[in-house]
Amino acid sequence: MVRFIGWRQGIACVAITAVGSVACRANRVLTTGTSGTTTGTAMTPASASTTSGAGGMGAGGMAPVDPCSPFVGSVVSVDYGPEAGFGQAEMPNVVMGPPKGGGAWEGSLDVVKLGKGGSITLAFGDQTIVDLPGPDFIVFANPFYINGDPTNPYAEVGTVSVSEDGQTWVSFPCTATSYPYGACAGWHAVYANADTNTIDPRDPSVAGGDAFDLADIGVKQARFIRITDRNIPPGAFDLDAIAIVKDASGSHATCSAK
Repeated sequence: MVRFIGWRQGIACVAITAVGSVACRANRVLTTGTSGTTTGTAMTPASASTTSGAGGMGAGGMAPVDPCSPFVGSVVSVDYGPEAGFGQAEMPNVVMGPPKGGGAWEGSLDVVKLGKGGSITLAFGDQTIVDLPGPDFIVFANPFYINGDPTNPYAEVGTVSVSEDGQTWVSFPCTATSYPYGACAGWHAVYANADTNTIDPRDPSVAGGDAFDLADIGVKQARFIRITDRNIPPGAFDLDAIAIVKDASGSHATCSAK
């Protein structure tokens, strides 16, 4: 028996009961890309008007980012792995700004695929993520729940690392290879969507995505985040956005911009 279970990056996914597997058939042609590393000057929309590096970074046309934005301010570097490609032509804009989640049944198209073992390093302008009670930031990918079941996510997970200076890194322990994926990113559906709803992407109780607390790894503050694909089935990590969290008392971030 073959049953429709949801959408994945414009791909209709079905469960093949006889063999206990999930198969996805594209209903449109997806762009293939390149693997390789893009490094150097931090890429912001204003500085990314041309393609650079093996990874194909660069799709300009946006105004400069607010240095006090709670979202990604620049892409420091990307190391694309095999099977990367989707979203590269829209870099860095595609990972900046608020998430555009697809909800429980459908993975967002507003993502870049890192490829197997790929990684991306991101900075936050003048923002500093500060450890205060509760979650300090949220990573938004594009998993969906098979048959709408949160205990059965179609998840392509990654390891999240943080740094205050961009040199010394501390990682959240992402070791699981099946549900529940613990401190990995990429297994909770994303509900906040700047284009279609008013859900606050900085509110972990409603935004969806994977929330992280710096206290869990003994870090007081961070200005950089790196996500590395775990290279486990069913596929490679897709990044939509990252948000610095605020609570009722105000922002969990401080900003030095005047």
